[in-house]
Amino acid sequence: MPKIDRRFLVMLALGFSSGLPLPLTAFTLRQWFSESGVDLKAIGLTALIGISYSCKFLWSPLLDSLRPPLLRSWGRRRGWLGVIQPLLALSILLVGFTDPVGAAGVTAALAVAVAFLSASQDIVVDAYRIELLEEAEQGYGLACYVWGYRAAMLAATAGVFFVVGYGGWSGGYGACAALILIVGLGATALAPRVPEVTPAKLPWGQRMRAAVVEPFRDFTHRPRWLAILLFVALYKLGEALAGPMVAPFYRELGFDRLQVGQVSSVFGTLTTLAGALLGGWLIRRIGISWALVLTGLGQMLSNLMYVALAHAGNDMTMLYLQVGIEDVTSGMADAAFLTYLGGLTTRAFTATQYALLSSLAAVPMRTLGASSGWLAASLGWEGFFLLTTVAALPAMGLMLYLLRRLPPPPERLEAAQPAGQGA
Repeated sequence: MPKIDRRFLVMLALGFSSGLPLPLTAFTLRQWFSESGVDLKAIGLTALIGISYSCKFLWSPLLDSLRPPLLRSWGRRRGWLGVIQPLLALSILLVGFTDPVGAAGVTAALAVAVAFLSASQDIVVDAYRIELLEEAEQGYGLACYVWGYRAAMLAATAGVFFVVGYGGWSGGYGACAALILIVGLGATALAPRVPEVTPAKLPWGQRMRAAVVEPFRDFTHRPRWLAILLFVALYKLGEALAGPMVAPFYRELGFDRLQVGQVSSVFGTLTTLAGALLGGWLIRRIGISWALVLTGLGQMLSNLMYVALAHAGNDMTMLYLQVGIEDVTSGMADAAFLTYLGGLTTRAFTATQYALLSSLAAVPMRTLGASSGWLAASLGWEGFFLLTTVAALPAMGLMLYLLRRLPPPPERLEAAQPAGQGA
């Protein structure tokens, strides 16, 4: 029997630890708020909780250069994980003991702490993965990470919903806190130490200039760069508006948490992965330009399934159809979009420009999404989801304009194919 490489098991476990906190500050938290009777406007504001995921490049130079205050014998990467993961577990545990009705501000503040620590964990895990594995092993290592990440998202949604039926929300969040320690910190403790590379001792301002300013300045020298940035920022606008309202929408239609977990989490994960595979196949068959057009159109029109579900009411068949169509089209669109982003980067700044572009794509989800509660309360569910469909039109127009004026270089696209992570 062939020996399993411990490094890939570590990547699987660290992917799990990275994926677990995200739903606890988003979909799962909104389900809890919905069941507690929290106002739609307040639920919409939960979109702001995850702003750390969009801004993590701001403090990544600090984690990259400073040594951790504890566990220095573990090395810089493992030492930081050994500091961050217990704090992350504690924050998740404390969220579960709050009262979203009587003290929603406390719940939100602790969820912000979870998001910040989770984003910090992601920074360190990404750096550790790159340093641990050889170039030829990066693809397989990332695949292990992605599958761990996806498994964690199931645990933090469907798994939590199951535990809540027996131990309440404190039990569900407590179980996830324990998993961070058992799986995440356990993997960190057992992970091999990577050779230390001492970074140049530059002032933080100079490091930020090299890490952020120079790559962005390079990007602004290309033709129609502003239109490109507008497209990237607007591409997920419809999803950004719809996302925070999905949990309360399902709740108002009468679907309980176990039904939502069964369909949105388990079935939804499988259909998203299927969509990503179909998107990759489509890109190879018809090229990135047409794939971006077709998958963007499909992603936009899939929001109409929410309108159909609103008409159907509490219908499990329609719920499966809505989730399946939305997740397949979203997975396909993500595959095309991430490939397009990869083709936009300059080789000298590939990693940083890609990180900045992908962070920019998440900004509407963390900012404009906060207005979704007000819009849903004012327009009603059908009007609201029609608006989220129309919200995708500006990005579609920009996409057609850019693909006609600035088609991605074909030789860059094959190397930029996404590895399957859509989280």
